[in-house]
Amino acid sequence: MAIAPETVKVKEEERVSPVFGSCPLPIFDHKQIVLGHGSGGKLTSELIERIFLPAFSNPILDKLDDQALLSIGGMRLAFTTDSFVVTPIFFPGGDIGRLAVHGTVNDLSMSGARPLYLSAAFILEEGLRVEDLCRVVESMRAAAADSGVHFVTGDTKVVNRGKGDQIFITTTGIGVVEASVNISASRAQPGDCILLSGTIGDHGMAIMSQREGLEFESEISSDCASLHDLVAQMLATPSETTDFLHCLRDPTRGGVATTLNEIAKASHSGMLLQEQAIPVRESVRGACEILGLDPLYVANEGKLLAVVVPEMGEAVLGRMRQHPLGRDAAIIGEVVATHPGMVLMKTGIGGTRVLDVMFGEQLPRIC
Repeated sequence: MAIAPETVKVKEEERVSPVFGSCPLPIFDHKQIVLGHGSGGKLTSELIERIFLPAFSNPILDKLDDQALLSIGGMRLAFTTDSFVVTPIFFPGGDIGRLAVHGTVNDLSMSGARPLYLSAAFILEEGLRVEDLCRVVESMRAAAADSGVHFVTGDTKVVNRGKGDQIFITTTGIGVVEASVNISASRAQPGDCILLSGTIGDHGMAIMSQREGLEFESEISSDCASLHDLVAQMLATPSETTDFLHCLRDPTRGGVATTLNEIAKASHSGMLLQEQAIPVRESVRGACEILGLDPLYVANEGKLLAVVVPEMGEAVLGRMRQHPLGRDAAIIGEVVATHPGMVLMKTGIGGTRVLDVMFGEQLPRIC
């Protein structure tokens, strides 16, 4: 007996794209939060655009930079906040405490700000060893001292055993921005050079190797570091104009590929990268190949991307290479007028690859 089409009900999750036939499109209408919502990729963007921006929208927030720029009493202040839920809490090259300080200092630095003050809020799980908490706090103290910032306020909460994961930390930072500095993702312009301060993927693979108990011939350590001194050195590059550094971003969650997509979207411009110019440690490259990961999407915690006017590219690169955190810096591509909002890469074999934003999470709980 024939069944009338209107009597057939199709479940939401079984619907497919009329364009792609029987291959279902990624479903964004989640009824619950999934790990991918914290990836920094498309699911994170969806969460922000559908829930947070409609609720809190204002001209400062809508820029979606890593920090807010505020004008108060004639001063320009950078203001940022970040939460850290990394697992494991100790890893080669750092721990959750050091990560919290450096990550917040770097978000301030990406506006050209001089970081000054931090706050810290701790969520501790019942059963956390006091020895481990002391180790984390000492790491934060040392990182703050190295970065020239002070903790001036904070909060502590404890949750029941099994209701957390040892320790979560939220840090907030304030810094001062000089009047002549104007840095934002929206300022990238066709012709600008794209600079990268060093090798990529170190932090993410250090976490992954520790988490999975993997051993490689050479240890992979996190690149966790504060970048404010490197940024200050870049801004001090001799130039006839002070407006040569258009954009700074630290490629954390989602890695270099995701961060450049964010810049391309904010500036309505395209990006064209040269694969052979992107520095990757052989140990990281090998680990990524074994695990089926792409270093371009692996998190970093001590690297920055800079978008610089073309005539200043080599000069800024030279200044970066004089700094310990920029000695492996390279010009990896340029901003272009074609394919606005997209990132393309010339591969080592002469082809062109589209670097899209990932839908979900390649490496969860990485920062």
